[in-house]
Amino acid sequence: MSKFDSKYMITMKDIIKEGSDILRKKTNPVNLPVSTEDKEALKCMLQYLKNSRDPIISKKYNLRAGVGLSANQIGLDKRMFAALFEENEGQFMLINPKIISHSINMIYLPEGEGCLSVDRQVDGLVPRYERIKVKAYDIDGNEKTFRFKGYQSIVIQHEIDHLNGIMFYDRINKENPYKVPENIEIGSLY
Repeated sequence: MSKFDSKYMITMKDIIKEGSDILRKKTNPVNLPVSTEDKEALKCMLQYLKNSRDPIISKKYNLRAGVGLSANQIGLDKRMFAALFEENEGQFMLINPKIISHSINMIYLPEGEGCLSVDRQVDGLVPRYERIKVKAYDIDGNEKTFRFKGYQSIVIQHEIDHLNGIMFYDRINKENPYKVPENIEIGSLY
């Protein structure tokens, strides 16, 4: 039985830090139909993202703001994550997500990417596909196809990377962190 139920509040003490083995392994698929336990864990993850943006709650519990949170970041070996965007852009709880197509064009965040599991500044550009199409199950176990572009596409790719044991800084050019890939159309998001 997982501790992540509707009464549990995820805080920074629950976030697994870089160097932990679970962040470097490919997570196991979630069994369908989606169990109550998995649904509760996903709702807990989404609630963390909401709490982390609430000025009063985040200050009281010393929460770092987040846009996405993968199950392995809270110690669960499961292919699922939650993402929370600005109010009109939606929230997602995706189970067994898979990128089924992507654009040729790439983008990056000019300030680089961050991660709740990484407590240090990592400089460098992280190339991501500008647009992706993802097949996944929602929290009710319905298979759906989602299309993401721009910032959402970056965040979703970051979270899917987590589920595959890939950290964002693995994608930064080691010799020249600000070098963009050649022979590909790539630009800054902003």
